[in-house]
Amino acid sequence: MPSTLATYFAFPGNTAEVLEHWHSVLGGELEIVRYSDMPLEGLPFEPDPNAVAHATLKLPAGEIAGSDVVDDKEYPLRDTAYSLLYTAETPDEARELFQGLLDGGGTVGMPLEIAPWGDLYGQVFDRFGVMWAFSYENA
Repeated sequence: MPSTLATYFAFPGNTAEVLEHWHSVLGGELEIVRYSDMPLEGLPFEPDPNAVAHATLKLPAGEIAGSDVVDDKEYPLRDTAYSLLYTAETPDEARELFQGLLDGGGTVGMPLEIAPWGDLYGQVFDRFGVMWAFSYENA
């Protein structure tokens, strides 16, 4: 099996909602495994059976994975220290995905337009606070 690299998120109890939303916008193949779907013997904690143990959204361009946080600490999601960069095959695809996240409750971080370096580029914070950057090269 070849090496892979995926983005992994730990969401505050709403992993299923987040990945279902992304799946509705981006498409792909979504798989969600809850703690109730697996044996729990040997875990060093007692999880909520409905919590997401592991979820994956497989897209042609890569994979996004995540799970629910199992402790009661607060972890900030909205930040500009990270983003998901999606380089689209066409300008229309970039516009459609950007708009899909806006329509789902997101806010514009940077309008999707031709950037000084010549690419179509823009940023949107989805309704969960995750920053997405969309690009189409050499627009």
